[in-house]
Amino acid sequence: MKITKAIYNDLGLQALIGELRAMFKASGYLRATVTDSKPRSLSQNALAAVWYGQISRELGEGSPEGVKAECKLRFGVPILRAEDDDFREMYDGAIRHSLTYDQKLAVMRFLPVTSLMSTDQLSRYLEHVQHAYADRVGLQFPDDWRAAA
Repeated sequence: MKITKAIYNDLGLQALIGELRAMFKASGYLRATVTDSKPRSLSQNALAAVWYGQISRELGEGSPEGVKAECKLRFGVPILRAEDDDFREMYDGAIRHSLTYDQKLAVMRFLPVTSLMSTDQLSRYLEHVQHAYADRVGLQFPDDWRAAA
């Protein structure tokens, strides 16, 4: 059994502790990963969507969905592989050495990558996207970017 929860208050924390106790009582074993990073923000999601469209329009190469798939593969997958053991194990076992680049791009249209990221991870992802396209597309962060993230 696996539990994934975002805890925002004492009541949520108490509920999680209760679930963990029950799991431990049933199996006698727990493996836990806990983080204090916030989930990605709506403003980050909106900015990413705007950038995918901008890159697609300005370069005239593919659709925004295709740009998103390429960015997820080129920039998102390395971040998650480096920082999420479960993601790395899944990706390396099922995708990394088994599929061609084009097949990986097709998978990116369905595989959650950016939606699994914390606020900090998605900020770094967007910085990588901006840097990678800097010589061809003028991707700009809003003035209040860091406050919103």
